[in-house]
Amino acid sequence: PQALNTAARNVERDLRTISGLGSIASSAALVRPEIAVRPDFARAADLGVTTAALAETLRIATIGDYDWSLSKLNLAQRQVPMVVKLAAEGRRDLAVLERLAVPSAKPGIGAVMVGQVAKLELSSGPAVIDRYDRSRNINFEIELASLPLGDVTTAVENLPSIKNLPAGVKRINIGDAEMMGELFASFGLAMLTGVLCIFIVLVLLFKDFLQPITILAALPLSFGGGFVALLLTGKAFSMPSLIGLVMLMGIATKNSILLVEYAIVARRDHGMSRMEALLDACHKRARPIVMTTIAMGAGMLPIALGTGDADSSFRSPMAVAVIGGLVTSTFLSLLVIPVAYTYLDDCKQFGSALWRRYAGGKPAADEASV
Repeated sequence: PQALNTAARNVERDLRTISGLGSIASSAALVRPEIAVRPDFARAADLGVTTAALAETLRIATIGDYDWSLSKLNLAQRQVPMVVKLAAEGRRDLAVLERLAVPSAKPGIGAVMVGQVAKLELSSGPAVIDRYDRSRNINFEIELASLPLGDVTTAVENLPSIKNLPAGVKRINIGDAEMMGELFASFGLAMLTGVLCIFIVLVLLFKDFLQPITILAALPLSFGGGFVALLLTGKAFSMPSLIGLVMLMGIATKNSILLVEYAIVARRDHGMSRMEALLDACHKRARPIVMTTIAMGAGMLPIALGTGDADSSFRSPMAVAVIGGLVTSTFLSLLVIPVAYTYLDDCKQFGSALWRRYAGGKPAADEASV
């Protein structure tokens, strides 16, 4: 407990150095005077005094107790139980408490004075002892004011008192910080599930397993642009920015579908070569892709700038992530998607050639063996 209290005081002192925070409340600040009882276990065992009997005696003397067998104060409408305890002067005098009699479990001894089996001291301790996973803990409640939760969490993790916690003391995020961590984990799983669902739908549409991989190659480009935009603007990576990344998944996939589908149709229906089909697709599909990006970015720009009466701290990171991802995915898709299409198409042709060679050579080998 002493190491925990010392660490809590250091953490509270460092927390007050973070600018922009509101009130900071600690459960360790609720301290009240108490009597510390330090039993002599060897002496108590010799005299037959248990810790339960010692604690019960001191509890009745200081806090008081009542029993149904005790007399009650009869009032006109009800009965009031009588509480038995020492007078206020006796509760403050350690000498009086040390002379209290504790029953002994050994026959022939009778009662033993408290001072014979324990040492009493005046001390101070927490008014309430909180526990988390059966371990004693001290809670800090921090008012964020206008600061994002992610920024405050990062600032707290970088505090010297947090980095140099004593042995046996550890930091655990609870409350909003714990919920945010769980939400990020579940949101990441949801994004992976979304990518898998998009891949399955594309496989059903194109009736091919390689072309959907070409289309999904644009997703890392959009995510990278979103992260860079958040970094350049100083926005926190929070739940709104994650929502913006989900929006980017659909837009980036749509742009890739426009390119890949046009190239496939040009090769199949118009007899173009692969290079001609890709160049024609980039030339004719660049305009709708760029127009979609400009329209989406223009619509998100007021939200990113935080104009209007509404609070922009929630929606601004989402708009910044969308705009950054749109810019990078639009221009890099025109470069990366044709390259990915070319490599995957080469892999497909190479695999088909191997399959034809294997399927065509097997019957001949069987015939020769016969």
